[in-house]
Amino acid sequence: MEREGVSERTHSTRRPPPLSPAAAATSSPATSSTANSSFFSGDDGGDESKKFKSVPFVTRATNFVSHRTGVGVGGGFLFPCLAVSLIILLFVSSSVLYTRSLVCVSDTRRLAVGDGIDGLGSDFGSLGVPWCRSKHGKTVEWTSKDLLKALEEFVPIYETRPIKNNMYGMGFDHSFGLWFIARWLKPDLLIESGAFKGHSTWVLRQAMPDTRILSITPRHPEKYLKKGPAYVDENCTYFAGKNFIDFGSVDWKSVMQKHGLADLARVLIFFDDHQNELKRLKQALKAGFKHIIFEDNYDTGTGDHYSLRQICDQFYIRGGGHSCFSDSDETRIRSRREKFWEKAVGINELCGAGEVWWGVRGYMRDNFNHSNQAISFSQHFQNSRFVESVLEVYWELPPVAGPSLTHQTRYDPARATNPIIEDGRYGLFQRLGLSRLETSVFNGYTQMAYVQISEPGS
Repeated sequence: MEREGVSERTHSTRRPPPLSPAAAATSSPATSSTANSSFFSGDDGGDESKKFKSVPFVTRATNFVSHRTGVGVGGGFLFPCLAVSLIILLFVSSSVLYTRSLVCVSDTRRLAVGDGIDGLGSDFGSLGVPWCRSKHGKTVEWTSKDLLKALEEFVPIYETRPIKNNMYGMGFDHSFGLWFIARWLKPDLLIESGAFKGHSTWVLRQAMPDTRILSITPRHPEKYLKKGPAYVDENCTYFAGKNFIDFGSVDWKSVMQKHGLADLARVLIFFDDHQNELKRLKQALKAGFKHIIFEDNYDTGTGDHYSLRQICDQFYIRGGGHSCFSDSDETRIRSRREKFWEKAVGINELCGAGEVWWGVRGYMRDNFNHSNQAISFSQHFQNSRFVESVLEVYWELPPVAGPSLTHQTRYDPARATNPIIEDGRYGLFQRLGLSRLETSVFNGYTQMAYVQISEPGS
């Protein structure tokens, strides 16, 4: 069953109704003050002697105590003590109520200025999450309950991984996402572009033990075995080393015929090759593929290639667009968050000359940042419109858990969706076995995205 839409958070501000233009023009400050005073006091301008005159609470309490104790204003020691005690009690009570009015604000507003690692779950997404729009409003079939259930199953599998220290490769979050999506879709063929030491190949094999894998990677994973742990799959066809050919240059029609596949909707593509994702999207669409996972879906201002997240960062999309003004709220928030999160981007890093912020300071990066092309905002906008015309489904993998649980210090939660396990739920985090893992495996989150595509107009 498909579930549509992504829950959106709205903020409202309560304020007194403004004066009409006519009233504002004819009212002086003095008359306005008088009118406001009359409104709150109920003054109708009548005879003062006929009005009920409010007696202060302290005076009434004093009269009551004097009457009950028989002590007059000028007599005895009991009354001054009681009066002073009463005044102190009233002062403390008013202070407590005032203090509570200060702290009882929404978590989102308080945490938007950056409380760092100790921030609560509502800190997630406080700087906006520009979610790519699908052309028919579809979303994925799985739910947060499905993700939680799968986490419990995946943790012991992950603990058996052959490459314990996968530096510069996938961490736990994306390993789980790849395993979960592959297992859910159950494709007839798995294709990965970019294998590095073979960790992603191993993850795919755990999800689909008997499915054929095609691995496209410049350097064969077996080369890494000479220096340390690596994984080479026996049921995998490698386009590597001397046999390497780029994904966009493969004759996919011949490859599919060789493997007896006529329905390309039964194929899952996994890109972890640090290439321009707009280019890869067009290549996959031209070949007829439908299901794609992009591992490094970098946020605006970060990464070594143009990503879907960057493409969909637009003013017309909720959570998208940026302000490069030095005195803007975004500038102040970002400057504080840089102190806590390694990958948090300050406004000077986000914006280039001429207040260009799209892509990475107005550039469309490609091929591990070996290619760096400047693009106009109009081109960036048109790229977004094209992506929307082919997207059937867009979904970003949430972080597995909040930073107070994982102790990760790299990605900024303010630019991420709510985690699968929210901050503070340590019991659940521990029960799923996540507390057994090294904290370093949670530092690789870069908004992995799953997309389903089709031709424009379909």
